[in-house]
Parts: sequence; structure tokens; C-alpha cells
Amino acid sequence: MKSSDSLYLQYLQILQEELIPAMGCTEPIAIAFGAAKACAVLGEFAQKVDLQVTANLIKNSKSVVVPNTGGLKGIVAATAAGIVAGDADEGLQVLSCVDSSRYNDIQDYLDSGKINVMLLDSEHTFDMIVTVYGVKSKATVQISRYHTNIVLITKDDEILFKQDLSDVSADANHTDRGCLSIQSILDFAQAVEIADIQDLLEQQITYNSQIADEGLKGEWGANIGATLMQVWGEDVKTRAKARASAGSDARMSGCELPVMIVTGSGNQGITVSVPVIEYAKELGVSHDTLLRALVVSNLVAVHLKSGIGWLSAYCGVVSAGAAAAAGIAWLHEADHEVINQTLINSLGSVSGIICDGAKPACASKIAASVEAGILGFHMAKQGRHFKDGEGIVKGDIESTIANVAKLGRDGMRETDKVIIDMMLD
Repeated sequence: MKSSDSLYLQYLQILQEELIPAMGCTEPIAIAFGAAKACAVLGEFAQKVDLQVTANLIKNSKSVVVPNTGGLKGIVAATAAGIVAGDADEGLQVLSCVDSSRYNDIQDYLDSGKINVMLLDSEHTFDMIVTVYGVKSKATVQISRYHTNIVLITKDDEILFKQDLSDVSADANHTDRGCLSIQSILDFAQAVEIADIQDLLEQQITYNSQIADEGLKGEWGANIGATLMQVWGEDVKTRAKARASAGSDARMSGCELPVMIVTGSGNQGITVSVPVIEYAKELGVSHDTLLRALVVSNLVAVHLKSGIGWLSAYCGVVSAGAAAAAGIAWLHEADHEVINQTLINSLGSVSGIICDGAKPACASKIAASVEAGILGFHMAKQGRHFKDGEGIVKGDIESTIANVAKLGRDGMRETDKVIIDMMLD
């Protein structure tokens, strides 16, 4: 693959679209972003807010601490923080500039009863409509499909911006993920000019390593990462699982450090990168080799997740754990066939772990998914793999990925409804 090829340029663009900094769990942060953006359009302080959100947004927002709020949790807290102190120009770092002097203001607004949350019935699992009311005016912002994708802006019923939700191609901000395949991802990782990806991946290494460090140092969540280290020691496999889990421990509990997300998720961004970083240290590979391995893990994660959708009952860290294993296999100079079988083994083991919302337990699911990926790699190295027709596994990697996508997107749709009913009961 040459740097002038259209596919090369598409893959670079996908990395740039996917790897973006975010502070806090991305669903409540997206709500804070929408609230802050609506206030910016309104041009005055919001006297009242109507927030319409899909059930999946409720599921992924209700149990996590919103950073820079003094420990507040959930949808209403995220909305209040966005209204009172958010800066929409910062995107998914909308609350990054909020200091402790605003905590009481956020709490007061939350307690005022000015925020009305309603369930939004939408064909899109990710969809929200934020309407804010001033003294004489009102403004509305709708965000759909993914966290910063504004599709509608109105002020006093005048449409200022509108995107046709029925036309996926109208989304000029996202390159078509249909160009991805495991073979071409591996070819791209081998061919890519380091200068083209270095700044982006250096930021991923820095941010995601820092939050992993913090997760191990502090008392965050259920301390899954620290427990793993205390019980099983500090060999590379345990470090890979523990440090990735620790990053999630901190993030789900309101840590104010940013992470580099992938497929719209900080947990998945941590999972695809931190285990690969740990194995690179253990193996003593060159820094360029680490960067190429991260290209593999990030793009494989995007490929695995794109057919499922961003929000589903299928836990996204399963895909991320498998993708991390592909990156680890790359570090070991595995050939294409071993990497393909690594992915099949991993997906054949743990596909079906449910997503029941963002919360401290995500860290344990990361540990399980990374474990499955590493096991899958060692199986593949020894020529052992799951075979065509064994459950959802097919004889080639792309067909297996298609089956997993169908399972997560279609097969688990009713599961998603049942989980949401349980969580809202």
C-alpha cells in the first residue's frame, strides 16, 4: 500500500476521526456537550431544560460519576454541569475547564428542578434532543448517531442547521468504515509513514497510560486493576489486564484525566492501547514498532465494532480486547494467518458479554476480554484455533466478524430492551 493510495488516505482519516480526547464517560459527557451547545445558541442562561434521550443513553449515563462536578452522578448532573459551566467549543472535553468553585452552582441547578428528562423513541440507539428556554427565547440541539454529531440546531423555531438523518452519506464527518478489512489493516500498518500517525498515537500513549497509572494508585471504583496485581503478581499478562482495567476503574468513577477514545468509548480506547503498550515494554521493541501495533489494534477495533453499532447490548470491550490481542500479535511479528486466528479465537470465546451500562464493573469485563485475547493469541501461535461451524465461528475472519456484528446488532436487540427495563425498574 502506497501513501498516495486512496485506501491509505482513508485509513489515516479514520484514525483521525476515531482517536479524539475525552474527559469522563462519553455518554454523559455528550449530554453535557449538547446542553452547553444549546445554551451557546440560546445566548443567555437557561431558565429551564427539556432533555429527550434514548434508552441506551440512559443506560450508559445513570451509574457513572461526571468529572469536575464534585462527585455528582448521572444524566441530570451531566446536564446541569453543561448548562452551568460547560464550554461546547471543547467537544468531549466540555467540562475540562470547570473548577471546584462551580460545584455548588452545578448542585444548585441540579436541585432546582429545572431539568426535565424524557425518554426519546428513535430508530437510532444514540439520539438526544436538548431544548433550553431563556426569558423570551428557546433553542434546540439534536445530536444523533454518535457523540458530537449535531444534526439539528434551532432558535425560536428557526432552523439554523439541519442534517438529513435518513441519509447516512450526509454525515461528512465520518469516512465510510466499509473500506476496512483485516488484511488491508495489516498492510496499512506495515506501510504507514510514522510521521503520519505519530502525534495522534503519542497522545494516546500518554493519556491512556496516565489514567492507568492513576487507576492503580488511587481508590477508584471496585479497584479491579489493583486486585489483579495483588492476587496474580506483575507478569506481563497480568499487567496488561490490570493496567487497562485500572484506567477504567478511574474513568468510571469521575477521574478528571482525559483519555483517547476509539469507537466513541474511552474504555475501548484504553483497552486497545494499554495492553499493547505493556507488551511493547516487555518485549523491548522499537517505538516505531509499538506505533504500528497501535495502528493495528485501533483499526481492528473500529472494524469489529462498526457492524455492531456504537451502542448495543454487546459489550464493546470484547471487540477492543480482541483488537488489543491483534496488536500484541503484531509485536511478536506474527503473520497474517496467526493474527486472523487470534481474532477468531478471542471472538469465539467471549462474544456475548452484555453491556448493562457504563459503571465500575466495566473494568472486570476489560480484564476478561484482554485475557481472552491473549489466550487466543497463544492458541494461534501453536496452530490451535476454533473451526468453521463451531458456534458463531466461520472459516475466515471476515465472515466471523460479520457473524459477530449480526449477533450484536440484531440478535441482542431484545436483550438490550430487557437490560434497560431492569435498569429503569
